[in-house]
Amino acid sequence: MKGIGAPPGGRAETGSVYGAMCYGGKESVDTFDYVIVGAGSAGSVLANRLTADGETSVCVLEAGGRDWHPFIHIPAGFIKTFYDDRVNWNYSMEPGAWTGGRRIHAPRGKTLGGSSSINGHIYNRGQNLDFDTWAQYGNRGWGYADVLPYFRRMERRIGPGDDTYRGRDGELIVTDIDWRHPLCEAFIEGAVQHGIPRNPDYNGGVQEGIAYAQRTIFKGRRVSASGVFLHPAMKRKNLHVRTRTHATEILLESKRAVGVRYKIGGPNGASQEIRARREVILSGGTYNSPQLLQLSGIGPQALLTSLGIEVKHGLPGVGENLRDHYAPRFVARVKNIDTINELARGTKLAGQIAKWLITRKGILALSPTLVYCFWHSSEATQSSDLQMTFTPASYLEGVQGQLEREPGMTVACWQQRPESSGYVRARSTDAFDAPIIQANYLAEEFDQRVLLSGMKLARKLLASKPLQPYYAHEDFPGPGVQSDDELMGAARERGTTTFHPAGTCRMGPATDSLAVVDDQLRVHGLEGLRVVDASTMPTMLSANLNAATMMIAEKASDMILGRPAAEPIIPPERRPLK
Repeated sequence: MKGIGAPPGGRAETGSVYGAMCYGGKESVDTFDYVIVGAGSAGSVLANRLTADGETSVCVLEAGGRDWHPFIHIPAGFIKTFYDDRVNWNYSMEPGAWTGGRRIHAPRGKTLGGSSSINGHIYNRGQNLDFDTWAQYGNRGWGYADVLPYFRRMERRIGPGDDTYRGRDGELIVTDIDWRHPLCEAFIEGAVQHGIPRNPDYNGGVQEGIAYAQRTIFKGRRVSASGVFLHPAMKRKNLHVRTRTHATEILLESKRAVGVRYKIGGPNGASQEIRARREVILSGGTYNSPQLLQLSGIGPQALLTSLGIEVKHGLPGVGENLRDHYAPRFVARVKNIDTINELARGTKLAGQIAKWLITRKGILALSPTLVYCFWHSSEATQSSDLQMTFTPASYLEGVQGQLEREPGMTVACWQQRPESSGYVRARSTDAFDAPIIQANYLAEEFDQRVLLSGMKLARKLLASKPLQPYYAHEDFPGPGVQSDDELMGAARERGTTTFHPAGTCRMGPATDSLAVVDDQLRVHGLEGLRVVDASTMPTMLSANLNAATMMIAEKASDMILGRPAAEPIIPPERRPLK
């Protein structure tokens, strides 16, 4: 068997998870065909696909630990993992002009499965136009027809949907919410009365409309990337997964990546190296991939010089082009009916726990968002540029993470394709220092105008006629906030991330001065090094990003192994008339 090194005094651990600390002492330098940094959504898919032949040797380095925590697997455990340092990096963003001086919490997964192990379970691919825009930016093979086969290949859709668009035989299980609440039904009906149509499948041919959310939950349990891609692959002898191993540097020889240096267990752990015969693949995510490149001397020369890092390969776009969705939330108090706030306390919670244990149903089996709405900010907008979510619950200060005691319901809204961009930068030469994250929310006036339209629409829907029997009053921002300036002040006061960072190693041709990788996801100007995660997205998607991140890894696996790209699927509405 190729490339499997053994720890001193014993055989190699194959097809398993292990913390390198368990071996003690200094290991010899192991060599594999591929070394993947990060066992998150993309890394899990890659590990599965690259080792499918039983021969190609792969080692995955994951800074976090195993995904054993019970709250990972209970869907409502999202609230518990939101600030848990054991499974969450708990990053903090720099204050910005439109965050009112606040440092916004930026959770990222720190465990097998990465953010797919702690996220809100939502499955949302994005609009067809999003991917066509990637192709128009010079990224060959990334149009909607090109990526659709990969979405289908990895997906096992349980529920309605046109099989032109939906996969039925993949690993990733996607289901519909099987829990109905009168507030959700009333919110949907209010949207319909406003002219927003019901959409039976927003991951099909058209995104626009309103629907219950599709999610990666099956039989009351989370479907994470590690659960369906990584763990099955770990039964193969040619896959090693090393937990609690924090990558500190990409090893370069001339202009070729040959391995990774990492520390075991923490900042004071032993430093070791691992080698890659073919490629090093970064799948650390939008924050960690650019940080590791910068620490390795790959990035903007001025930044590296200021940190005292030797410039090994100047690449100005590393860490730039950060995009994220910024969402203010409207909260209303509720009367005449229980919300999730009450169901999650006392004897009612005990009943819900018993229900989940017996039937795997109830509020413990829910995603934090139940209804998704896609609409446009003006009649001149040809495709939806607003996204809204509804849940029959409310959170302290309008932020997900801790339910309020009073009954409440929440509508969040955001601009789908923001033009404002920020950056991610290494804070120091220490890989254990959290990176500097500046999203620059709403820096562009255009983004402010679109978001304002969304806020006005969200308020109308929250106060729609079908919700009137349950609507007590608007709690935030409150009836006293009416003018455009006042509404934007509310956005500044409580707006927050929707946890969709992208773009910091953006894909583009060499003529793009800020492109980091080409359309094969290879780092420009270097050999043996790719980035495969959400950081490579050249523009923001009209979506939550987990689905597309796994699609990118699915497509990348063909590129890495030298296989022909999947045959494009031309949707019926795009086929020429005969």
